[in-house]
Amino acid sequence: MDLRAELLKSIWYAFTALDVEKSGKVSKSQLKVLSHNLYTVLCIPHDPVALEEHFRDDDDGPVSSQGYMPYLNKYILDKVEEGAFVKENFDELCWTLTAKKNYKPDRNGNSIVSHQDAFKLWCLFNFLSEDKYPLVMVPDEVEYLLKKICTAMNVELNSCELDDYLSQEPQGQGGLTVWQFLDMVNSGRFLRGIEQEAISMAVEEVYQEVIEDVLKQARSPHGYLWKKGQLRRNWSERWFMLKPSVLSYYMSEERKEKKGSIALDKHCCVEVLPDRDGKRCMFCVKTASRTYEMSASDTRQRQEWTLAIQTAIRLQAEGKKSLHKDLKQKRREQREQREQRKAAKEEETQRLKQLQEEKERKLQELELLKEAQRQAEILLQEEEQRRRQQHEEMQRTLEIQLREAEQARASMQAEMVLKEAEAERQRKRILELEDMQERLQEALQQEVKARQDEEAVRYAQARLLAEEEEKLKELMKLKEEQEEYIIKTQREKQVLKQEMENKNKCLEEAQKQLEEVRVNRQRVDQDVMAAQRKLRQASTNVKHWNVQMNRLMHPIGPGDKRTNVSGGVFAGYQPLLSRRDSSLK
Repeated sequence: MDLRAELLKSIWYAFTALDVEKSGKVSKSQLKVLSHNLYTVLCIPHDPVALEEHFRDDDDGPVSSQGYMPYLNKYILDKVEEGAFVKENFDELCWTLTAKKNYKPDRNGNSIVSHQDAFKLWCLFNFLSEDKYPLVMVPDEVEYLLKKICTAMNVELNSCELDDYLSQEPQGQGGLTVWQFLDMVNSGRFLRGIEQEAISMAVEEVYQEVIEDVLKQARSPHGYLWKKGQLRRNWSERWFMLKPSVLSYYMSEERKEKKGSIALDKHCCVEVLPDRDGKRCMFCVKTASRTYEMSASDTRQRQEWTLAIQTAIRLQAEGKKSLHKDLKQKRREQREQREQRKAAKEEETQRLKQLQEEKERKLQELELLKEAQRQAEILLQEEEQRRRQQHEEMQRTLEIQLREAEQARASMQAEMVLKEAEAERQRKRILELEDMQERLQEALQQEVKARQDEEAVRYAQARLLAEEEEKLKELMKLKEEQEEYIIKTQREKQVLKQEMENKNKCLEEAQKQLEEVRVNRQRVDQDVMAAQRKLRQASTNVKHWNVQMNRLMHPIGPGDKRTNVSGGVFAGYQPLLSRRDSSLK
């Protein structure tokens, strides 16, 4: 911690003490007085006119700490020289300003520490507090300072009780303010049963060790050391006080008359000497210019002094000005490392917790997935069973439909056979009709010849012949219709064959085209019914022409000759018509 940071801590207390309204701002007149006092205690030359000019009253109002910092840095802190002022006077100024407002000792006079001891504790607090505002001292430093005070009184600090106290304070875990610390000390909770004088001496010792960098000093009543003179070589009893850079000695422990000092650097050393000249427990300090011989009261005291002087020489070799500043920095680094380890541990714990939660979540998801898989398997089995049942039902239905289709096919084949037989009969009938037509033509030819031979009969039978010609035309028309019907029947047979082929294909794809089979079956039924209707119509036509032919078989005319002629003409038609009637029947 450099000098500027040390001074800023004390000035911060003075500034906040002047902030009566706790608004973070101080009037310019108060800052002017504070700045003037700082100039004085820090031994900084200043211009009163410039001071008055800078802090003159105007309409700008009070100044905040941030507004005061530029002036403080430029005109005061930048001009401070270490060693040019007495820091204790500077601290007393800031303590006086802040103690009036904030320090509230017991009004009944039951305070454990005096006002002067409170000032020294305030200085110790500033030294050990963190470099953050508002200033607080962390629990580790509170315990360290209390242990130092208790050690100076040869008393052991109850750390458990201190932890309980800090845990009960609302802000104890984050640190204590100086006023909370002084209240804790004045409560007597940790220093009960100890006289105020002993506490004051312990506070003074710790103050000198930490604030004034006194590494070692002799203790009463047997704390004086004997020193051998340089000129007269006589032994004199002196009060020694060791700092990192100098070992001073005085006439008495009041330190009013300083007899000399020994400058220490990295080239100095301390050695233990054998007893001589009636002196025991001797040791010496060797510098570049001379050797200083000293004698302690006992071996323990000699060992404490030699170790302390070696520590001071080591600090000089390392370029460090203060032992406790170095120790404080090491403790801070240890706290930071501990905090980092704690944070890392907490982070690791949090990470492990997250991993555990993630693992539990994964396990839950796995259980859910397993349950979902079981449900899916059950649903799949049910679906498979349902599909199997549907498949079996569909297979049974298809088998029934296939059987029906086979029956329909057999029925259609039987119908086809019947239709073919019927067509064969129709062809025979057509052949018979053609034969009859040929015979009719021959008969007509004979009749024409007979008519030529018998002109008389021709005239009489002209009308009959005309009627016969008309009948023949109708017969030819019937023949054409029968031929067309035969052609149509052949087409229908081809259609039926094509339908049979389609039915065979449909039977091969029965599972996909069952509906088409029924449609085709209905269509075939319709076609068969149509064919049957046509056949009935053809049979009706044949019967009609049979009636007509029967009519033609009777002779026409009034006389016998005509009758004979008619009988002779149509005598050849009688067997043919009889055969036709029998075939039709």
